[in-house]
Amino acid sequence: MALLAEHHITATPGRRVVEVYDADAYLGDEAALAAAETQVVAGNGYHLYLLSLQPDMKVQITIRIWDTPPTPPADAEGHTSVTLESETGTLVIGQLDRGPAGDLTLPRPGVYEGHAWWTNRQAGADYCNTTLSRLPDDAPDSWLTDAWNNNPATERYVLDLAYTREPAPLNDED
Repeated sequence: MALLAEHHITATPGRRVVEVYDADAYLGDEAALAAAETQVVAGNGYHLYLLSLQPDMKVQITIRIWDTPPTPPADAEGHTSVTLESETGTLVIGQLDRGPAGDLTLPRPGVYEGHAWWTNRQAGADYCNTTLSRLPDDAPDSWLTDAWNNNPATERYVLDLAYTREPAPLNDED
């Protein structure tokens, strides 16, 4: 199994959500977003939703392209299978209500399959909740920003994907 590409993007989960989608897949999917509530990561083939337990601190998104994806690490908090189709070969990492955090170019357009896994999701939520419960009434504006920037356990989501086939042909009637 060989690593072909690796991309790291930092994002803030807008309304607790980070999205990964093809540059031409503008429309969201409410059913996939609802599925992320129980699965943590869910999608419809063109759009993935990664659901954090906190809305304020930056999370690390890593997208790795392999010839064959490795199994998720034993210390991952959870994992799930994912499929993502990219007709353009460009993926956007979106912060649901904050706009794009960045984008990346895949080795080629097509369908990618593999799995998503995550770490420090619960630790991030615990730190966020503890920090908010200790927020002084007279705290300066920078107090929370400093606290978020000093989070001791960065929440991380990893997509380990492999190219499986060409994208589905476009239907001219759509």
